[in-house]
Amino acid sequence: VQLVESGGGLVQAGGSLRLSCAVSGSTFTINTIGWYRQPPGKQRELVAHDTRGGSTNYADSVKGRFTISRNNANNTQYLQMNSLKPEDTAVYYCNVWGRENYYEPVKDYWGQGTQVTVSS
Repeated sequence: VQLVESGGGLVQAGGSLRLSCAVSGSTFTINTIGWYRQPPGKQRELVAHDTRGGSTNYADSVKGRFTISRNNANNTQYLQMNSLKPEDTAVYYCNVWGRENYYEPVKDYWGQGTQVTVSS
């Protein structure tokens, strides 16, 4: 599984950005697919993800502002971020938790990350 993010950048507070994640390679099983972020000096945290069961989970801090979606035709996942705040500043990572084939263990796959900076 290969994940490539794009769409990060610098934006003023209150603005919007849309991140994209191109998913390629073998995806035998996807248990969850979504986005994490790592603010400066802090641990990586879940932003939002879709589960295999069909539910979508959002971190409390982004509920009502961020939306994840997917275009299955081009295997791309999106994170629409509105009403951005300085505390949303972080490196954002696309994530798949799954396995590439029957013989592989379930594990996390990560993109390279994209920087989002929100100025006050």
